[in-house]
Amino acid sequence: MLTQLYIENIAVIEQVSLEFGEGLNVLTGETGAGKSIIIDALHSILGERMTRDSIRAGAEKAFVSASFDRLPREAAAALEENGFSPEEDGTLLVQRTLTADGKSVCRINGRPATVSVLKQITPLLLNIHGQHESYLLLSPNLHMQYVDRMGELEETVKTYQQSYRKMREIRSRWKSLQMDEAEKQERMDFLRYRIDELEKAQLRPGETAELTEWRDRCRNSERIAGAISAVRKILSGGEDIDGVTAMLSTAEEELSGTQEYLKEMPALTERLRGIGYELQDIEETLRDLSREVEYDPVELEQTEQRLDLLHRLSKKYGGTEEEMLSTLRQMEQELSEMELSEETLSRLERDYEAAKAEAIDLARKLSLSRKAASETFSQKVMEELRFLNMPGIRFSVLQERVPLNALGCDKMEFLIAANPGEEPKPIAKIASGGELSRIMLSIKTVLSGGDKIDTLIFDVVDTGISGSTAEKVGLKLRQVSRDRQVLCVTHLAQIASLASHHYQIRKDVENGRTYTRVEKLDD
Repeated sequence: MLTQLYIENIAVIEQVSLEFGEGLNVLTGETGAGKSIIIDALHSILGERMTRDSIRAGAEKAFVSASFDRLPREAAAALEENGFSPEEDGTLLVQRTLTADGKSVCRINGRPATVSVLKQITPLLLNIHGQHESYLLLSPNLHMQYVDRMGELEETVKTYQQSYRKMREIRSRWKSLQMDEAEKQERMDFLRYRIDELEKAQLRPGETAELTEWRDRCRNSERIAGAISAVRKILSGGEDIDGVTAMLSTAEEELSGTQEYLKEMPALTERLRGIGYELQDIEETLRDLSREVEYDPVELEQTEQRLDLLHRLSKKYGGTEEEMLSTLRQMEQELSEMELSEETLSRLERDYEAAKAEAIDLARKLSLSRKAASETFSQKVMEELRFLNMPGIRFSVLQERVPLNALGCDKMEFLIAANPGEEPKPIAKIASGGELSRIMLSIKTVLSGGDKIDTLIFDVVDTGISGSTAEKVGLKLRQVSRDRQVLCVTHLAQIASLASHHYQIRKDVENGRTYTRVEKLDD
């Protein structure tokens, strides 16, 4: 549920904070007072585009924050998938800042987030229904989605789409092998050449890294040998100077002669002895390493040539040996399929027919489920429309069979007959603005039982209505608000009078500047 909305420096709003409650929240005010700005601020929380023009004149940035509590399970899951979590008390704070240079910054519970993450999470928290969405009813592409939601067919649709994609993939492979002989032979020769090139290279995973390490050691061998020699001389000494190990041995002997006089001396002597052993071990290790630094110049030249070959192959077949070997396996598989093309084509054809039969069967079952859902959907929408003072209207869903596609084998479109005796026609051809608003409200009401979003926002749902119709729209909004939070922007007293919480939006002018203010009204 949306508990608080804070807006700063957007259009004529300098600073506004609204605290929303459960039930029906109504916002009223004169045209131009700033109601649409509040809706625009909510759109920004949904991840929609903000422009620099929306920043209040004279301000450097605009800021919007929205607080939510009692998050739906789906929203909590989406948060977790994106690496976020609610606060310990279950609340969520979403913030969005737009600077004058056009940069947008998003935060979720104080942590940086991207706009794409907002688009995944916040639509699960609130849904805005405005005039634009009403006009979306004019697009038949969305009608099937409403029917699928009515029948709770989302998982059935996913199952069908998986089957359909599998069928298309097999068909694509099948068609790719159905080429003429000249093209086929040219492709096979090309594959053989590339396979031979990779096989001759005898690739080994990790080889480039190993050879690069050895080459770099050889290139710096003189420096390494000099360092080893210098350190060994320091440790072991020479003809004219004692080394560190000899000096430590002398120091140990000196302390040994005093052990009976100072109780600390035995421990110190033992420590010196241990350091001596450690330095001797280091010297022996350096002696062994000095032999390994030596290299054969011919071997270095061969290594350079090998690395050059691996580099050239990586440019053609993949950045690493693993990727190049994967490319080799793919080409070998393709060549094998082409060499056995007749057998492969026959197998792919059988697989395609089986996948097609499965997809057709699922599409038919989905179509039958849609038919049952559309009948229930039509009846319930008709009941809602009759309540909203549209008793003579007839609402139905036209379902037509079409060739198999990603959505099944159906084409669906909403039809209405506005007056008795008229034939139902597509909703796009005869519905007025007021009728579209009421039809959308009816659809929202019908689907609200299965809607998992806790906050519904209706922007100017009263378009083209008045009188008793407006009162019934208000009653319907109040009915929907029994199960979830509803925010409604309206111009009509019949709707506003039914609010659980009422906010008046007004615009004042002070010292030549315009300010929008919001006041929560009492009874």
